[in-house]
Amino acid sequence: MEGESLVYRTIAINSAESTLQKVSSRMLKIKTAGTLMSQTFMHAKVVARRSGERGHADHGWLNTFHTFSFANYYDPQFEKFGALRVLNEDRVAPRSGFPSHTHRNAEIFSYVISGELTHRDSMMGTGKSGGSRNEYYRIKRGDVQFTTGGSGISHSEQNEHESEAVHFLQIWALPWKSGLTPRYHDLTVDEQKKRQGFVSIISPLKAGKNASAAQEQAAIPSIGGTIPIHADLVMGASIIPQGSSATWTIGGNGAVSSKEDRKVYVHLPMTRGGKSKIRLAEGTVLGEGDGAFVTNVKDGDSLVVESVGVEEAEVVILDSN
Repeated sequence: MEGESLVYRTIAINSAESTLQKVSSRMLKIKTAGTLMSQTFMHAKVVARRSGERGHADHGWLNTFHTFSFANYYDPQFEKFGALRVLNEDRVAPRSGFPSHTHRNAEIFSYVISGELTHRDSMMGTGKSGGSRNEYYRIKRGDVQFTTGGSGISHSEQNEHESEAVHFLQIWALPWKSGLTPRYHDLTVDEQKKRQGFVSIISPLKAGKNASAAQEQAAIPSIGGTIPIHADLVMGASIIPQGSSATWTIGGNGAVSSKEDRKVYVHLPMTRGGKSKIRLAEGTVLGEGDGAFVTNVKDGDSLVVESVGVEEAEVVILDSN
């Protein structure tokens, strides 16, 4: 009996040691993962911009939220963020919209979340269609339409659908020089690619601020397959499944000129009736309509965004100098 008791005690000790080794190993892995995350993001500063704190106006035909000072909303704390000047989340009622208006010295882009938005150059009359995309272009879910205002350009943006509102982000960036030649671009972003991670949509003109007329005409972006912008700014978007995460590489994998002190704005549009939420690597949780100012980061840093709501989260990132 004494021999059997000794055997049982030995087995128990070995089992306990094995369990402790497994627990220690698991704790080491968790600690290592946490250390790696903190090393990547420990220097970042994150300040949330809550949806309810944004400027808001409901004009009946237009329900709009302003992250930055715009129209009748003014807050000296929120005039711009790097090159990012305007981020409006707009809903335009059917058979209404923005009549012909002029833009100058701004890079302006629309990211459609749902519905459709019809762009017409000032030479194209209401209700008419056809011609080039510069004259007439109807953008829908997944489309981005881009305008270099430059020396001056006029256009209208209308929701001509009979019954469905259009929900889109209107974004303006400050160009690196004034008086540029006006120009239009457009891009359709594949939905499935966005579900696989962040997709770059806009990147700086590769030739930079001293581009020749020929280089301007060629309009080659720093990141292939994106829209070129006259600013040191990269835009990306992802649709992150619930419980999954996506990683944005700040600076667009070396696409930008200013490597240090990047200014990254993360925005979670109001797409799922409040059921989407995201968490950034350092712990900040954002609900729909919320955003976050991320500073003290540099080109090559990794920004991990985790979907923690009950539905997938569509996330837009604006990464500026």
